[in-house]
Amino acid sequence: MFEEQFDYIIVGGGTAGCLLANRLSADPAMRVLLLEAGKKDNYPWIHIPVGYLYCIGNPRTDWLYRTQPEKGLNGRVLRYPRGKTLGGSSSINGMIYMRGQARDYDGWAALTGDDAWTWQNVLPDFKHHEDHYRLDDGADPSTGQGRRFSGMHGHGGEWRVEKQRLKWEILEAFANAAVEAGVPRSADFNTGDNEGVGYFEVNQKSGWRWNASKAFLRPVKNRPNLAIWTQASVSKLHIETTPSGLKRCAGVELIRSGGAMTVRARREVILCAGAIGSPLILQRSGVGPAALLREHGVNIMLDLPGVGENLQDHLQIRTVFKVSGVATLNTLANSLIGKAKIGLEYMLTRRGPMSMAPSQLGAFTRSDESRAYANLEYHVQPLSLDAFGEPLHKTPAFTVSVCNLNPTSRGSVRLTSPAQDAPPAIAPDYLSTDEDRQIAASSIRQIRMIAAKPALAKYQPVEWKPGAMFESDAELYKLAGDIANTIFHPVGTTRMGQADDAMAVVDSHLRVRGLAGLRVVDAGVMPAITSGNTNAPVLMIAEKAARWIIRDAQANV
Repeated sequence: MFEEQFDYIIVGGGTAGCLLANRLSADPAMRVLLLEAGKKDNYPWIHIPVGYLYCIGNPRTDWLYRTQPEKGLNGRVLRYPRGKTLGGSSSINGMIYMRGQARDYDGWAALTGDDAWTWQNVLPDFKHHEDHYRLDDGADPSTGQGRRFSGMHGHGGEWRVEKQRLKWEILEAFANAAVEAGVPRSADFNTGDNEGVGYFEVNQKSGWRWNASKAFLRPVKNRPNLAIWTQASVSKLHIETTPSGLKRCAGVELIRSGGAMTVRARREVILCAGAIGSPLILQRSGVGPAALLREHGVNIMLDLPGVGENLQDHLQIRTVFKVSGVATLNTLANSLIGKAKIGLEYMLTRRGPMSMAPSQLGAFTRSDESRAYANLEYHVQPLSLDAFGEPLHKTPAFTVSVCNLNPTSRGSVRLTSPAQDAPPAIAPDYLSTDEDRQIAASSIRQIRMIAAKPALAKYQPVEWKPGAMFESDAELYKLAGDIANTIFHPVGTTRMGQADDAMAVVDSHLRVRGLAGLRVVDAGVMPAITSGNTNAPVLMIAEKAARWIIRDAQANV
């Protein structure tokens, strides 16, 4: 019945899957299979930083998911991008390197009862694969800069982190205005306390996007014990019941080259299909809430009510200000001469707008003085558009996006049919709590306060969206629903927890409860969303998981 056998089968060639394939295949005695439903990452726009504009919404690189109509967004349906290519979402995301806050991981440790997840114990996993530009020249004896950052960052690993290769006058002015509003400067957002204003660091190398496939797969792709299958879509997990009654994931059923096949895992199957893909595969396999599976005629293998629940995401509210007397990308990119200059600059120097991450300037601050920590993240951009993937506006403008770092709203991912090509029902349930709505209103007011500071005055900023005439809480709640969009950070749908937590899907070592031979290693295992962008935390999770998987294999020899 099984057409091939491997020690490990990794489902999903994205951020976590690429790292795991690298680490697990380092032992030549272990045969490893990496499965990716998308194609190879040889599409040119993946590698040019501004190419996210051409990858999001493109069936070549994006699953093209959409949400259900969202009540909190006044019935709107959102595009919900997820990477469908080697490198996964690291091939189409904003390239921002952001760990979050120390309290995030200390909170995970408390929820799971496992100190392995404390900030002190995840920091080595972040550093292990990091190649941070600040340490390129070692420690500078005159400034001690290398020593200053060496305790917090790593060097020589696969995951390149660089500073951005351009600056904009309007962004400098916004940073100064934020300081005038009481936000401190930040030289490094990744020390465990990211409060402050500064430029985001990015996963780029010499002006090119640095995705997980380049970092972790390309150096090892010729290992004889590593097989990488692209355009291989997993239908469901192959689950067996042992004579003792134990259920075990023995392999996967998949479609490749138009044909169905089943592949066995001698040791483990590792789901790395992301916070949307992993719960969907589990549910199609009969692992999930019994009522949901029964509704869709799926044979129930294991009633795990938490599968697909606890969806969390960062919802960004995008405000736009028209300006005068200063360059923005809108004006540069809306003429043939401007486009030619941009293209030539990138071709010759790998700098300029084509090297831009979607967001350049960042700020972390508090929605009100009562907060003990920064609970808002700003993404400030020298451009404006209706949504990523849409054309730039023609009017000179800049965008200030703000998101609630710790939303209390919780949504779900649920199958709509057992058919492999049926899209999931994604319902983030944004702005469904009073706290989230109040923070949304407060964040819009805070943006206006910063925009009114003297540092921006000479550019005559005029609020274009949502519009300064709207002031009451009720008006701002509705406006937030009208203009807010996902910032592409879904997590939590296969969350980890303790044995007495009925909604936990995996234990603190990411093993699926009640099902031997199966782990989930992706953003879905986060019990609570991190206070920042989520790509770097997924690599940390995968680094930790790889070590546990290898240790377990050695213990069972």
